Amino acid sequence: MDIVLVTTVIAFLFLVIGIAEPLAARLRLPYTVMLAVLGILIAVGAIFFLRTELTDALNPVAEAILGLPIRSNVFLYVFLPTLLFQATLGMNLRRMLDDWVPILVLAVVAVVVATFSVGYALSWASALPLAACLLIGAIVSTTDPSAVVTIFRSISAPRRLARIIEGESLLNDAAAIALFGLFMSFVMLGLPDPNLGEALARFPLLIAGGAFTGWLAARVAVWVMALFNSHELAQISISVALPYLAYIGAEQSIGASGVIAVVAAGLTLNLTGPGRLPPQAWANLRELWEVLAHWAGALIFILAALLIPRLLEEVRVGDFALVGVVILAAIAARAVVLFGLLPLLTVLRVSPAVERPYRVAILWGGLRGAVTLALALAVTESFRVPNDIQRVVGILATGFTLFTLIVQGTTLRWVIGRLGLDQLSPLDEALSRQVVAVALQTVREDVARTTENYDLSHDIVRSEAKAYGERLDAAVKSAEESEDILDRDRVTLGLIALAGHERDTILARVRERTISARMAEQVLSDADRLIEGARTGGRSGYQRAARRSVTYGRMFRAAGLLHSRLRVSGLLARMTADRFELLLSQRLVLRDLGTFIDGRIRRIHGRRLADLLHELLSRRIEAVETALEGLRLQYPGYAEELERRFIRRTALRLEEREYAAMREDGLIGAEVHTKLIEDLDARRAATEERPRLDIALQRIELVRQFPLFAGLDDRDLKRLGRVLQTRYANAGESIIRKDSPARSVFFIGSGAVELETAGQTWRLGRGEMFGQLAILMKKARRAEVRAIAPSTLLVLDETRFRRLLKRSTALQDAVRASAEKRGIEPQGVLPAKDDHSKG
Repeated sequence: MDIVLVTTVIAFLFLVIGIAEPLAARLRLPYTVMLAVLGILIAVGAIFFLRTELTDALNPVAEAILGLPIRSNVFLYVFLPTLLFQATLGMNLRRMLDDWVPILVLAVVAVVVATFSVGYALSWASALPLAACLLIGAIVSTTDPSAVVTIFRSISAPRRLARIIEGESLLNDAAAIALFGLFMSFVMLGLPDPNLGEALARFPLLIAGGAFTGWLAARVAVWVMALFNSHELAQISISVALPYLAYIGAEQSIGASGVIAVVAAGLTLNLTGPGRLPPQAWANLRELWEVLAHWAGALIFILAALLIPRLLEEVRVGDFALVGVVILAAIAARAVVLFGLLPLLTVLRVSPAVERPYRVAILWGGLRGAVTLALALAVTESFRVPNDIQRVVGILATGFTLFTLIVQGTTLRWVIGRLGLDQLSPLDEALSRQVVAVALQTVREDVARTTENYDLSHDIVRSEAKAYGERLDAAVKSAEESEDILDRDRVTLGLIALAGHERDTILARVRERTISARMAEQVLSDADRLIEGARTGGRSGYQRAARRSVTYGRMFRAAGLLHSRLRVSGLLARMTADRFELLLSQRLVLRDLGTFIDGRIRRIHGRRLADLLHELLSRRIEAVETALEGLRLQYPGYAEELERRFIRRTALRLEEREYAAMREDGLIGAEVHTKLIEDLDARRAATEERPRLDIALQRIELVRQFPLFAGLDDRDLKRLGRVLQTRYANAGESIIRKDSPARSVFFIGSGAVELETAGQTWRLGRGEMFGQLAILMKKARRAEVRAIAPSTLLVLDETRFRRLLKRSTALQDAVRASAEKRGIEPQGVLPAKDDHSKG
């Protein structure tokens, strides 16, 4: 084929991609539907011009279009890895992990239910063998959520809902392709009734092998990329190679799932890349992948649509009935998941509540597309699959895809309108009025500064300012006096605005590099939780999200357990350093929010709401300061090192800004500016390295600070530091329950606890202990103890505590004092000082 002609056809396809998006927006159709329609029209047009006798002038072009080397391997090995890899890079993984249960259950269970529902329905309605029917079920079980997600975002649907749908789609592609591989092997081996237990038993091995391959490939890639920190293009080039090598390595080397390998590689790079690569390189890498995925997604739809006329060449009348069976079975299977399984997950509190209209929209928006057609094409290309099965698979998969694109895709927006999802809720209406008022206020201030700078005519300025002021006053009044918004909802609006400004402040700090790229995603995730918490739960939801941002997570507790039991401290050191940096970043951002409350919220919502937000903000700052102070006490000196690092990074940013200003003013040339920036980047790379945290050394320093351990020599302190176990407790967590056996004594390293017994309550803080009286009196515990702040506790078992008590007079004095405080005779706990010293 003439290379010039092929190049022309490819360039024409990119032209179609460029036209499709604005055309879809104009016609209010999903972008993927428009691409598929254009692809079908191009293919039909090429066939028409090739067979018509009207003219032969366009025959070479038609032959070039129909002769494009479109094979299933092109979709599976070229386009699919690109789409999956970019999807994982674009995910907010920390927020996805919040919903991993519904995502995983919906993805895997939905695919399995759809596969078997379609398979057994076809087996009942046709003479096809069961293996072929299940193969068709696996092919049509994968969904493309881009249309419904795009519409959900445009109608202000809950972000969490869109995130679950995206995550489900990513994993159900992997699950569907893995099942496709299993049933394809049965069909090629000529097994009409496969052993389903054996098939499903192999399924986890495909997943695990692919996940390990992808993780290993990404770890190696990140290590190599980190060696080339001064060569951004080299790092980006390695990232382009990564998904393809992971896919081919998994598929061809160990027979695992290449799709899972690509997903695992993308997730690993997403988690580790921001901390190992320069911020600008990471941003450019993600931008490149967005462009590549846009092109790959568009080309995969157009090229797949070009195949549709070819796949439907041998269609028969009876095939339409089978297409109807596939449609009904697939929709029924999806309905079972959405209206049966999803509410069950909500009852179990592992999934957010999804309102019925949204579930109907998700049901109708379950479009099929390029992946379904690519898998069907793979069946039609295989010479080991019988011809009659090839024909039916191609026709049923294509017919079902056309139904979802043409019928469901073109009516999806209408269905959403009929469900009333395109209307803003009263809260969103009020929020939009608030946004308008805030925006107009900012614009008025900026316009005033602009007119002063350019010395414009006072009469013109006055008349324009008057008109603009009237519009602003009307907007502010509308935001203040909305009749259909309760006071509770006004608080919600203020919290949403505050959390939104917090997110904007974080982004500004990340761009300025005062917040590191390593921490950027986590602090942004916390801000997103605040926004969603305020939206769904108002004040209580906002406070829950705020408390969560300073509590010890499950991974942190697991790291502490790993260190205490197995003496593996690497993970705990890294997570503790992350917690230090996170708290410092939060403190930096929170201190900037008071100005926003006074400058914006107070003007629009009044003094009462502003004072309430100040109170909530003060509590958050206090919680962060408490958690940070606890870490300072536990690891003295480390916070100061991080603060020095912050100051150095701020100084470098200011220095860079000065060089840029001098370059713009012509005070220095391009060569000098380049040399200065190179030197600055070298110093910045040094500041990006976070100080190392030595857990073992810091533990000894912490023990040394306890007044209770005064009098112990260095040898005893080191020995005590090794045997003390660390326990992390969040606010409200129960530490000791009444009537539980007494086996350990707790020393408070940071935080505070509340002890309740016999109707009395005591609060204990850093440096104090509890749990010793029950051990010494040899009785069951009579007190309930719970943490009232995020606390770090050092735990000592009974035997070692008694041994330590004999050697430490300071500890003996503390035991007597605690007994007296609770109205217990000290002699009943310990002998008198003189008696004890004699013994």
